[in-house]
Amino acid sequence: MPYQLYYWPGLQGRGEFIRLALEAAGAAYTDVARGNTTAGQGMPALLHCLQDAAAVRPSFACPVLVDGKRVIGQTSAILMYLGPRLKLVGTSEVDSIWTHQIQLTIADAVSEVHGTHHPVGTSLYYEDQKLEAATAAKAFRTQRIPKFLDWLETVLERNPKGDEHLVGARLSYADLSLFQLVEGLQYAFPKATRRATKKTPRVMALRDRVAQHQRVAAYLQSERRIPFNETGIFRHYPELDA
Repeated sequence: MPYQLYYWPGLQGRGEFIRLALEAAGAAYTDVARGNTTAGQGMPALLHCLQDAAAVRPSFACPVLVDGKRVIGQTSAILMYLGPRLKLVGTSEVDSIWTHQIQLTIADAVSEVHGTHHPVGTSLYYEDQKLEAATAAKAFRTQRIPKFLDWLETVLERNPKGDEHLVGARLSYADLSLFQLVEGLQYAFPKATRRATKKTPRVMALRDRVAQHQRVAAYLQSERRIPFNETGIFRHYPELDA
């Protein structure tokens, strides 16, 4: 039975990290909210997933992955679950935990990205907090982008199996998430990211290798890959980049 992914249609968002893992592994999955309502999919199915009063363990928010009777929420938890099943994580406990730790750090970066355009409150429009966003974005692009990318560069440099992957000697879901983080930063903060990545050649080389992965490359050229836009996490507001 195909995996069922529940995430907002029209957005890459946090769901994209799950899509990349499924696509890279060639796994069968249904992007439920993008399906046809006549087939029991679409937004009604997504809302039911989030609001089901009968759910003993309700999910807080998307993304949600359903695999048979298993319902898993939170991006990092989903990837930890999928990793061994899609062969996107090492077999040792040490490698598994380290991969999860890297993923959690990338998740921190993604949350900080969101905070640049919604620093006051998620219930407010960007236009309601532009002054605060300008302050938050300046700190993020001058301090946090370099710090996150430098750390990932160090992880690659210190990998005992070589600097082509974050963990071990083969593709992991952390590599795919690094790719998505870099892609998002390049979209949202092209000037700041260009400066930062000049100092992280290993990060950029891994980004390029992931983009050239046969299944990933096919996905990126397909209609399944939703373009970045200003309703997702990574948003390009020129006034926030410098």
